[in-house]
Amino acid sequence: MADSAPAHRTLKIRELLRPHWKTLAAGLLAVIGGGVANLLEPWPLKIVFDNVLKSRQIHGWLNPLILSLVGDDKLRILKFAAVAALVIATVGALCSYVEKCLTTSVAQWVMHDLRRTIYSHIQRLSLAYHDRKQTGDLISRATSDIDAIQSFIATGLLGALVNSLTLVGMVGVMFYVNWRFTLIALSVAPLLFLVVYRYTRLIKKASREVRKKEGEIVSVIQEVLSSIRVVKAFAREEYEQRRLEEQSLEGVEIALRARSLKAKLSPFVEVIVACGTSLVLWFGARMVLDGTLSAGSLILFVMYLAKMYKPMQELSKMTDAYAKAAVGYERIREVLETEREIKDAPGAMRAPELRGKIEFENVDFSYEPNSPVLRNLTFTIEPGQVAALVGPTGAGKTTIISLIPRFYDPTSGTVKIDGRDVRRFTQKSLRQQISFVLQETLLFHAPVWSNIAYGKPEATRAEILRAAKLANADEFIEKMPLGYDTMVGERGVTLSGGQRQRIAIARAIIRNTPILILDEPGSGLDAASEQLVFEALDRLMEGKTSIVIAHRLSTIRRAQIIFVVRDGTIAESGTHEELLRSGGLYSELYELQFRTEEEAEKQASPP
Repeated sequence: MADSAPAHRTLKIRELLRPHWKTLAAGLLAVIGGGVANLLEPWPLKIVFDNVLKSRQIHGWLNPLILSLVGDDKLRILKFAAVAALVIATVGALCSYVEKCLTTSVAQWVMHDLRRTIYSHIQRLSLAYHDRKQTGDLISRATSDIDAIQSFIATGLLGALVNSLTLVGMVGVMFYVNWRFTLIALSVAPLLFLVVYRYTRLIKKASREVRKKEGEIVSVIQEVLSSIRVVKAFAREEYEQRRLEEQSLEGVEIALRARSLKAKLSPFVEVIVACGTSLVLWFGARMVLDGTLSAGSLILFVMYLAKMYKPMQELSKMTDAYAKAAVGYERIREVLETEREIKDAPGAMRAPELRGKIEFENVDFSYEPNSPVLRNLTFTIEPGQVAALVGPTGAGKTTIISLIPRFYDPTSGTVKIDGRDVRRFTQKSLRQQISFVLQETLLFHAPVWSNIAYGKPEATRAEILRAAKLANADEFIEKMPLGYDTMVGERGVTLSGGQRQRIAIARAIIRNTPILILDEPGSGLDAASEQLVFEALDRLMEGKTSIVIAHRLSTIRRAQIIFVVRDGTIAESGTHEELLRSGGLYSELYELQFRTEEEAEKQASPP
């Protein structure tokens, strides 16, 4: 059955919010309740001014309602207004609390869904994509960019709706009270809109540059911290410090430019709002003196304008959060819309139990166009055979072994296992039948037993102990403070090279796959560790099709067939003795690299 994970998808906001529509609907009701409370908040004050403090009777729809409820006694009207103000404030506060709780909940779940989605997609992207992308930038997209979206949903999504509903409601009420005065009060609105619109676009562009630079800074930090031993070994701490400072200074300059734009927007909005308030006070007071507007209505307008301009200001300030969220959304969507270069073919089948016959037929491959790495490569490895790949650095040996589990696909030609093109199998089922022991053994910050069982999570403790024993790893694991429960340092730095390699061999043993790929497993080991490692490797390779990238004579001698790789082609093949007799490239490599090693072995052996 083919892998069902989507290779290409478009991230849409409605897809993120759809699972939470019930919570958002409840939040929307709370928003409407808060909006109504905002609209009613100035009315108790209008009642007091028009019905308690004024001597003359004010006409309108409100007076008959008040008379029917509390009568015409001024003290009772005052009490009614005070209670109404308290009730309105309580309802508004309660609605605000409910809205904040619900939107925060939705924001957290959206963040979880987004992080899970992008992390899953990043893991499924081809190695070629990871070869091109900076790890720090991907980390930034999976953390900071998602946080920006989460923050906007929590504070801005329904907040913008609250402000919009408040604005619409207030404008409607103001038009109802006095439409001419409303036109005067709103005369500055078009200018305010133009200013906010223009600065929103500029701020979004600046935020995009800030996020990009932040990703580059994270990449520098991640690269240095993951290579800290190399930095210290070459005493390059000061150089790396300067490199980060340069990136950080560039980030400061970009961030200050963005902050300058954000800082300009708020004063512009405040000045425009002040102009609107001045117009209201000037014309409103004159209308009250002329008797065409009640004092309570003027108070209502002033309070509405204060409340109206506040949502406008909040909407203008929200451009920062919106810009960050929009840029984060674009960066996340860019990753999710990246197609997997290596994907299961339509109708791909689950790989049956493999025997391990491997064939390369006229295989060409290149990482970049017009730069071929492998050329017309053809060879066969029989089931159960131990094959060695030797050749100069950069000849293409690692690329060859990367094509077998489909980390990459050939540019042309076919890679077969048991006579079937590997592209006919699903990637997961194919890789489940291949084990790796690499030159650079990477372990996880987890207990020793978890590292051994990484390739077979369902393994029993008995299987883990047996694999460790066969890998000659039990002797040092049992001496650890907590034995198999001892936590391994990040990337295995708390263990020696030989210990890491033996845990990697145990990890391969427990999988018990028919195909085994070894990338110079004995590199960098001392004599004692090498002996233990190769004893474990002999047990591991027994009965398996094994492909070894070899740079040491002791490794090559275990091979039943040797392929000599030069410039992406098989220059020659045969056994160790056959290749020495032929006097070709292998013989030259032997003279340059292996003869001294062989003479040292003869001298070390007893007479």
